[in-house]
Amino acid sequence: MTDVLKPETAEQALDVLRWAAAEEVPLEVLGAGSKRAFGRPFQATHGLDTSALAGITLHEPEELVMSAGPGTRLAEIEATLAEANQQLAFEPADLGPLLGGTGGAGTIGGVFSCNLTGPRRIKAGAARDHLLGLQAVSGRGEAFKSGGRVVKNVTGYDVAKLMTGAFGTLGVFTQLTFKVLPAPETVRTLLLFGLDDATAVKALTAALQSPFEVSGAAHLPAPVAARTVAAADTEDAMAVTALRLEGFARSVAARVEGLATALASFGATQSLDADATETFWKQVRDVAPFVGAAGEERDVWKLSVPPMAGPAVASRLSASAGAEHYFDWGGGLIWAALPASADGGAAKTRAAIAECGGHATLTRAPEAVRAAVDVFQPQPAALAALTARVKDSFDPKRILNPGRMYAGV
Repeated sequence: MTDVLKPETAEQALDVLRWAAAEEVPLEVLGAGSKRAFGRPFQATHGLDTSALAGITLHEPEELVMSAGPGTRLAEIEATLAEANQQLAFEPADLGPLLGGTGGAGTIGGVFSCNLTGPRRIKAGAARDHLLGLQAVSGRGEAFKSGGRVVKNVTGYDVAKLMTGAFGTLGVFTQLTFKVLPAPETVRTLLLFGLDDATAVKALTAALQSPFEVSGAAHLPAPVAARTVAAADTEDAMAVTALRLEGFARSVAARVEGLATALASFGATQSLDADATETFWKQVRDVAPFVGAAGEERDVWKLSVPPMAGPAVASRLSASAGAEHYFDWGGGLIWAALPASADGGAAKTRAAIAECGGHATLTRAPEAVRAAVDVFQPQPAALAALTARVKDSFDPKRILNPGRMYAGV
């Protein structure tokens, strides 16, 4: 990359995109760069830095809505919401440390570009479900907007959902409007110990199907659990099955007691207080057990599978590749760390999910590995053709993060 362009207004961003489209100049679109190592590497002669398109432009606590520039730091948004006793309910992950950077560096544009969603997805949905509207510039050098400031708006195609998770390959955000929700009065986590993967997923399923409104459901085998705050409640290294409950204090206390009774057949329970709960779920959310020391990084995969198939997938991956793993989303999300290899464990990982379907995303690996294998789940021919047509519509000259998700797209 020879030059970085840093627009300070939406109009300047439009000028940059018009120039790049006319000259067919490929651009690397980035904010703080905290997720630069997520996705395929690619060559771009110029960078488009959106970090100056920053600042909260609207916050109406009573209307549960906020607007901000894409370069606004997530930490600033969360601090502002905390003052109003509100939160981003989809609980965006901070992958900075996992990817070799620092924590707290990400931007709200990066959150929605990568559709980063944490453990509360089982209750609150994904990041894309909370994006109400956007303003952006396409690879054609055309400004456009989608959605509005309320959930129920009719403005044509839901372009906001299309662009969330597109990794900056369809357009450059210049403004984002998203839903915010009240923060709970208190939180607690109910813990079960020593369960194997299959039994743990049954316990998670039972809890999620109960009336106790679980907002987090994870299982960490003993080696992984030993690296979290939950291990403080055990004398020996044991697997930990965790269930989070949130809300008004009296309600949470009653629900914790009721859930413990409902899960009595799975063993005795303990609970984490509010502070330990917050720390534990941040560790789960940010994949902290797999961050590792410098020079010791393993290749890390994110697998999305049917929850009841999760234990078998993890078992196959452990047997074939020596993977370490843990479950989130009630067993539907598997984080797996594999010993470093030439293909990042791609062949073995995708073979492990072949029987049940699902998706496997290579979240962390050296650049050479990410250039050689499919980082994102390979698409069937029909879907790949549709993806190419969408790219043609928004970015026909292939100037926006070309090849970051799929080679040639």
